[in-house]
Amino acid sequence: MVMSFRVSDLQMLLGSVGRSKSGLKHELVTRALQLVQFDCSPELFKKIKEIYEARHSINTDLGQPPQQHQQPPPTHRPPPEALSLHSSYDRSSTVPRTALSTPNIDYPSLYGKYLNGLGRLPLKSMKPEVRLVKLPFYTVLDELLKPTELVPQNNEKLQESPCVFALTPRQVELIRTSRELQPGVKSVQVVLRICYTDTSCPQEDQYPPNIAVKVNHSYCSVPGYYPSNKPGVEPKRPCRPINLTHLMYLSSATNRITVIWGNYGKSYSVGLFLVRQMTSAELLQRLKTIGIKHPELCKALVKEKLRLDPESEIATTGVRVSLICPLVKMRLSVPCRAETCAHLQCFDAVFYLQMNEKKPTWMCPVCDKPATYDQLMIDGLLSKILTECEDADEIEYLVDGSWCPIKAEKERSYSPQCPILVVGGSTGGTLDVNGVPPPAPSTNGENGKVPADVVDLTLDSSSSEEEEEEEDDDEDDDVGSRRKRPRLYKKDLASAC
Repeated sequence: MVMSFRVSDLQMLLGSVGRSKSGLKHELVTRALQLVQFDCSPELFKKIKEIYEARHSINTDLGQPPQQHQQPPPTHRPPPEALSLHSSYDRSSTVPRTALSTPNIDYPSLYGKYLNGLGRLPLKSMKPEVRLVKLPFYTVLDELLKPTELVPQNNEKLQESPCVFALTPRQVELIRTSRELQPGVKSVQVVLRICYTDTSCPQEDQYPPNIAVKVNHSYCSVPGYYPSNKPGVEPKRPCRPINLTHLMYLSSATNRITVIWGNYGKSYSVGLFLVRQMTSAELLQRLKTIGIKHPELCKALVKEKLRLDPESEIATTGVRVSLICPLVKMRLSVPCRAETCAHLQCFDAVFYLQMNEKKPTWMCPVCDKPATYDQLMIDGLLSKILTECEDADEIEYLVDGSWCPIKAEKERSYSPQCPILVVGGSTGGTLDVNGVPPPAPSTNGENGKVPADVVDLTLDSSSSEEEEEEEDDDEDDDVGSRRKRPRLYKKDLASAC
């Protein structure tokens, strides 16, 4: 409607809200579009409708068709009755609306054209759209704003690109009724994603330099940099979807988002999405439901790997597979690997999903190649082996697809043996390993043992000397004649250590 206004209509609209009415027509159009974007209200839409209907009725009374050169193509012009949808903010609507899918005016589709504050008509020739890679931990519910290029407004290095949109009642209800992943964080979220403007393939999230995001009147936190332990290596920044939900108005009120970014030659695009964030436990349950490979198929794969290659001079008779997860060095619980991996070794899906939930890399820990969630599969054969083989940490697959456990040899412990001296016995010598003395010969024809006197080597020399000095004091007459003897114990044998 605004694009079909004449200069007098634009001046009337701008004057009604106290804006400047001077300038050329394209300046007035840009000013009016910015007014629609930033100051959208029922009164403003009502004024636009009045001016539009007044112009249309004048042309009808004069028998003249509306000026087509000032109106946008019919396919892009919404019907007049759609304006009432905004004036009531869709409060009375009972039919749920999906963003960018209805012919009526919708906030995301309306403001998506003017993300950078410039009024731009849709191009006649359809250009390829920027696509973002699918994130396993985010399920897209609605596309609030298609990826739109950030256009610099001037030659300054620091640019600001505003965007205004409103949530529908259905979307607000989805957010409010969703469960909390943690205190203050809902599972249904409005997220902002930024990537390079490249239409050749799906793009990963990539932040521009000096990025900052402002939601309404507050700045939103952006993931920081990972610290680098290597000298001379710049710290990396994890580029993830930015959650805006906690700063938004969960009502029919409009929300204004401003992206502040550094203009250093590269082109970036931003998009807004209503998503449901998943947890690693939910992804694991989904993988167990649809991602288990039948044991017979896994067995056929083993046979294929060990099949004799006529061009190879080396015949492979078996391949060893560890039952220990390479990630956490613990026994596998849910063995999985990527369909694209060439190895049979598996890793634990539980820990793999938990690690990617904290720091998404999606790289196989065995071959260090990409292993995305959609490529993961649970090895049904190895899962069966884990339940049958509990006393081994490694198995070997044979050529016929069978397997056998490989038990590790137990290390022998060689603890030093402490010799025990036997004094006064007829046999003498030391004890055996178990601390039992050798049998002594019988003196009276019976099978009894002769008690032996044992030297206690645990006593230090100082204590022995003190005791001997006490004995010498008591028997002064026999000092020279008595010979020093070690203390004797008529008890059981005692160890020397």
